[in-house]
Amino acid sequence: MLTPQTQHPKLAQTIGLSQRLYFKREDLHPLLSHKGRSLPIMINNRLKTGINNFVVSSSGNAAIASALYISQLNKKRKEKINLQIFVGEKIDLLKLKKLKKLVTKNITLTQTKNPKQSAFQLQKNNQAVWLRQSTDDTALLGYHDLAKELSKIKNLSAVFIPTSSGTTALGLDQGFKKLKLKIQIHIVQTAAIHPIVQNFSSQRCDIEKESLATAIVDKIALRKLPLLKALKTNRGYGWVEFNQEIKNAIQLTNKTEKIQLSSNSALAVAALQQAIKNNWKFTGPVVCLITGQ
Repeated sequence: MLTPQTQHPKLAQTIGLSQRLYFKREDLHPLLSHKGRSLPIMINNRLKTGINNFVVSSSGNAAIASALYISQLNKKRKEKINLQIFVGEKIDLLKLKKLKKLVTKNITLTQTKNPKQSAFQLQKNNQAVWLRQSTDDTALLGYHDLAKELSKIKNLSAVFIPTSSGTTALGLDQGFKKLKLKIQIHIVQTAAIHPIVQNFSSQRCDIEKESLATAIVDKIALRKLPLLKALKTNRGYGWVEFNQEIKNAIQLTNKTEKIQLSSNSALAVAALQQAIKNNWKFTGPVVCLITGQ
């Protein structure tokens, strides 16, 4: 198993969950987040075609995973792989610090007001291939392995996933279906950005100008329609969380389990709390996906 699946009975009891609660610790992935599931597959797929110039637009995790993986590959290759990273001006400072340490001759980092537009322009000019999860279906395959790992939890009933583009949730649903498992997928977005979950939680979609969960950035949601179809099939749901609820989830997890969650990962716990308050019943263990640091 690539990342730990840890039980948290104190937190479960405190929030009123009668089933076992697990954290899937993707923050302990060798590439530091759940993006380490998809980026290597995407990169390897392109390398097979002779491409070795890449660009990524990222709020942090995808850039870190890409840079770490390409750094590993470059240590073994004569022909080096090039990666250009574009991040926004409001990127989390800890992630920015990690990225700066990964800069080399072949890996560059640029902060800009419009990182997606910068990445798109490079691809349009045929200067690099854009590593974009929401448009590359090979990204989905990485989360099939995540489904296999989670399937080891006996009678698993639901997984709560902080969601930006929807790639992780859709890939995980595909993985469960391959295993002939029907497990609820609950996606979580913020009151600042919620293009997918507004279909479920319109009554809570009052806009906050900014969210503490800075990794939720995708306003377009190209995977919206297939993901909504998947949620209907697996009887999942979509949740909106506000900054105060994120703060409360961080504090409660730290108090009960001595784990300091990132704001992005805390979305999963906040949504589970909301589900319990709304009288959702689970027939077996529940997982909160801890997406990254």
